[in-house]
Amino acid sequence: MKKKINFNKGIFLTSALKLQECPNLSGSFGKPLLEFAIIGRSNVGKSSLLNHLMGQKNLAKTSSTPGKTRRMQFFLIDEICLLVDLPGYGYAKVNHTSKKEWGTYLDAYLKNRQNLSLLLFLLDIRRIPNEEDLTFLNWAQFYHFPLILILTKSDKLSNNEKTKQTKIILKKLSENGDFSKFPLIHYSIKEKTGKQKLIQTINEQLWA
Repeated sequence: MKKKINFNKGIFLTSALKLQECPNLSGSFGKPLLEFAIIGRSNVGKSSLLNHLMGQKNLAKTSSTPGKTRRMQFFLIDEICLLVDLPGYGYAKVNHTSKKEWGTYLDAYLKNRQNLSLLLFLLDIRRIPNEEDLTFLNWAQFYHFPLILILTKSDKLSNNEKTKQTKIILKKLSENGDFSKFPLIHYSIKEKTGKQKLIQTINEQLWA
């Protein structure tokens, strides 16, 4: 019988910067718990989506200052898997040294975290994927990471605008690789849309 994550209970475990600081929890038979991570540009709404997904307002700390979250935040979900809120990237006011340091630690985590099984990649539907977005997506594709593309803040556009913008985004992605195999979900916290589809897709991807 397959496990199912219902996102009923989330517990903050710890924050980490270096790979060796990441928690290591085991489930049945001593196997490490599966882990999935949220990543995207600064201010794309990662923490807000995590809170909405869990139905807990303050599980993940949100900030009006982009780039403030500089460590990986680990959460235990339904006591059967780990969810990681990764630092946002692309905030111009962060100095070059800090960006390089984050990049080094993030690269080490993504390459070497053996129980990392899925990435939730967030894009603001109003924005065209930039060079950093595309670089990360190409990296994920190169390493054959399962990926869910999530277009956030879809309530900011009308239905016609949403359809048009989605086509523009997909066209941009297609110019840089084959991303058609990845599930695509429109998400709006305000309109409460996308949550159930995302939960279903996460379960399908993790326990495939």
